[in-house]
Amino acid sequence: MAGSAAAPTSLVEITISGRNLRDTDVFSKSDPICVVFYQPFGSRQWAEYKRTECIDNTLNPDFAKKISITYHFEEQQPLKFMLYDIDSDSHSLDHHDFLGKYECTLAQLVSARTVHKPLVNENFVGDNGSILLVTEELTSCKEEFDLQFVGKQLENRNWFSSLNPFLEFFKVNEDGTFTLVHRTNPASRTESPVWLDFSVKLRSFCSGDYDRNIKVNCQNFQKSGNHKLIGSFYTTVRRLTEGPGPSNTYYLINEERKKKKGSSYKNSGEVMVNKAHVRQVYSFIDYIKGGMEINAFIAIDFTASNGNPQTAHSLHYINPGAPNQYVRAIQSVGEIIEDYDTDKYFPVLGFGARMPPDFQKVSHEFFVNGDTSNPYCYRVNGVVEAYYSCLNRVQLYGPTNFAPIINHVARFATSSRGGDKYFILLILTDGIITDMPQTKEAIVNASSLPLSIIIVGVGEADFANMEELDGDVVRLSSNGRYAVQDIVQFVPFRDFLKGGGDPNMARYRLAREVLAEVPDQVLSYMKANNITPQPVQVSNTLLPPDLG
Repeated sequence: MAGSAAAPTSLVEITISGRNLRDTDVFSKSDPICVVFYQPFGSRQWAEYKRTECIDNTLNPDFAKKISITYHFEEQQPLKFMLYDIDSDSHSLDHHDFLGKYECTLAQLVSARTVHKPLVNENFVGDNGSILLVTEELTSCKEEFDLQFVGKQLENRNWFSSLNPFLEFFKVNEDGTFTLVHRTNPASRTESPVWLDFSVKLRSFCSGDYDRNIKVNCQNFQKSGNHKLIGSFYTTVRRLTEGPGPSNTYYLINEERKKKKGSSYKNSGEVMVNKAHVRQVYSFIDYIKGGMEINAFIAIDFTASNGNPQTAHSLHYINPGAPNQYVRAIQSVGEIIEDYDTDKYFPVLGFGARMPPDFQKVSHEFFVNGDTSNPYCYRVNGVVEAYYSCLNRVQLYGPTNFAPIINHVARFATSSRGGDKYFILLILTDGIITDMPQTKEAIVNASSLPLSIIIVGVGEADFANMEELDGDVVRLSSNGRYAVQDIVQFVPFRDFLKGGGDPNMARYRLAREVLAEVPDQVLSYMKANNITPQPVQVSNTLLPPDLG
């Protein structure tokens, strides 16, 4: 459903170094600083983000101050690194000597991990030195803890009602206070509960510290919210990982009951570990850095329902002064995906047109550039050029069939199920679909593959059928079979054009929405198939000798 995607993010840290910088000081070496600029979401203007410290007298600075920034897969996030020689205490950059700059996107840094590029200075002809950028994901602990507990002979002090016990877990803070990190659901009407399995991130559960004290309260659920404490115990993650056994059998102690009953008080029941397993959790960035390639296919609707391209009312109308919705959608999404594609070549497919030379045959799977031996278009600009050329070569017709295109890309995904490649199919359409049963079947068949399908609806058509294909709310099914996972994301482009405003803003918002689910879909596929990312390959040739 449009607007339902949650934006997955990661915090990344950039380490900055300069190499062989230009010396602008006469009697000493430059005193360099790096200032990082970014473009706020929806803006083309550069804004200062952060500065490193200034290092005196060096042409090869290694800045200790890291640049942390939230990474969004679905945004382009342009960055600019500008190095200056600091000549005074002034905060204004105009008062200092400009050494050089480097521009890129955060996605490029994340994909490459290590980038070593020359600095550019339009005002100085010659060698300005280079910048070295190393990007790491900031997660101190990438582990999840799968746990299950059972209880035995819990004390019930209310003769007139049954126990509905639940567990609360608290981690100790440095000041001795406790923070709630997890609460189980109550077990119903039992003094020997078997609580449901649950998973928690260790970075939240114990701040990644296996020996941090964990307090567990067992409470009796009350609808009023005035839950009654049955008893408590203390443990650590290290102890819990030992699993079921005597070391993980805990007596619940209620301090108030203990004070009242004195030596006659033993405990208020037992809680035992039934399952405890720590597993590594990988991020989308881990797979990208491990060499996973993203291969994007673009499919364009050339059916007659789009209107005659020669008229201004057509969705395919070629207006040199204002690109149509198809072009804007291609540019919006393609420019993001391009950063992750190694060779920058995109196979572009068309459907729903009559083909030359006799225009008698309707094709639902043809190459937009017209070259059956080489269907690839170089970069997004190449895709747009092939699209314009195709409009002058084919005859818009119909019907609108999605299944052939989906099955075409699925064949590629079927042959690359090992995690080294992931496929994205971007379908641009006016939404008048005519093979819904076959399309549903194709999507269900493809739902177990390393494939995400993004559908962008252009124009003002009724997109109810497209919404049905997006399984955010109701899992898609065909002939009694359900999709293994939701691999379809649909958005109508018109939602991003409402209210006028900056057309570039519409592009950014569109890209953000349609790509937001891709990282989670990648992780879902990898997890379901027990695929771990390959180790990061670092080329020593990228690193200068002094960084080893």
